[in-house]
Amino acid sequence: MSILTASLATVMLVSAPQATQDVLAFADAFDRAQLAQDVAALDEMVADTLVFIDSSGKRQDKKAFIAGWSAPGDRFDPVVLADRVVVPLGPDAAVVSAEATLSGTSGGKRFSSRFRFADTFVRTGGKWRATYIQVTPIR
Repeated sequence: MSILTASLATVMLVSAPQATQDVLAFADAFDRAQLAQDVAALDEMVADTLVFIDSSGKRQDKKAFIAGWSAPGDRFDPVVLADRVVVPLGPDAAVVSAEATLSGTSGGKRFSSRFRFADTFVRTGGKWRATYIQVTPIR
């Protein structure tokens, strides 16, 4: 069973299907790397210039983003994505958005949060990278 499970996925195909499939494959790998706390993969997948807007509205950078997914003792359950949308911005850029419910253990306590995220990916030198991430809590 995959650590990432897509549910009620909606994909807007605005550009070539292969480009959309490529960015979705990267988005899925990016989500798996986060949940697996794979720091090496995240370091490769996230642009050095990442702008990360967290759920409190604070702007953070690549280092803070990766640290948030790799805290010692944190464990994440499989995540379910709903209402997934891909908005191609040309052959080498796209925004991938979805509603997610994330749960697991942090600081020895169970947690669950529901939010919508928008990840902007840009392909340079043949490699996709996350360049802008915004998270909005759903209350």
